[in-house]
Amino acid sequence: MENFREYLIQEEKSELTVETYAVVSVNSMISAINTYLLFIGRPDCRVKTIKQQRRVFIPEEKELTKGEYGRLLKAAERKPRLYLLMQTICSTGIRVSEHRFITVEAAKTGYAEVRMKGKHRTVFLEKKLCKALLRYAKENHITGGSIFITATGKPMDRCNIWAEMKKLCSTAGVRREKVFPHNLRHLFARLYYSIEHDIVRLADILGHSNINTTRIYTMESGQTHRKQMERLQILLTT
Repeated sequence: MENFREYLIQEEKSELTVETYAVVSVNSMISAINTYLLFIGRPDCRVKTIKQQRRVFIPEEKELTKGEYGRLLKAAERKPRLYLLMQTICSTGIRVSEHRFITVEAAKTGYAEVRMKGKHRTVFLEKKLCKALLRYAKENHITGGSIFITATGKPMDRCNIWAEMKKLCSTAGVRREKVFPHNLRHLFARLYYSIEHDIVRLADILGHSNINTTRIYTMESGQTHRKQMERLQILLTT
């Protein structure tokens, strides 16, 4: 009887996974049922959740490429603040919420001290970026503090940055799903890893305490991996 019950449950799990729900949704349902079974005193009826291999690719429709990034910058040229902010995020890997630490003082010293949620890290700024930041600050009469500010002198809001970037999509010819501030951070991570292949250093740069989080940032679409496999030239049939 127990084997038959287990068989029925496994069949139901398969039906849910294949035809209706994602694995994460099925596991949430199973977890809720298991909690109830434990509550009514039937822990013997609990079912194991579905194991899923760690995702190694990201959907191609969500991967922002370097070429697309270039087109977005071209579209933003008439918006100096957004144009420079996008380059700052993508060349440093900072979170959009950390842009307030990009100050006039940081541009003068060549590094920014980022302090958030009890954590502290130093973010280095390229010389070319520092020159651009100081030039922008001078042109906009910003003598100290955060560089990317509103007319009231407050750091830009992430929602406004998100909205401004979305407006570039049509002109740049880039899908809207790919265009948001955090994707610039992902692009930085992929480009850095493709050159250095040092995930530990990358984790430090991004401010990650767990390397598994950094692995998510280095994922590319399956297209890159497909090309790498083709270069092996193992398959002989045509």
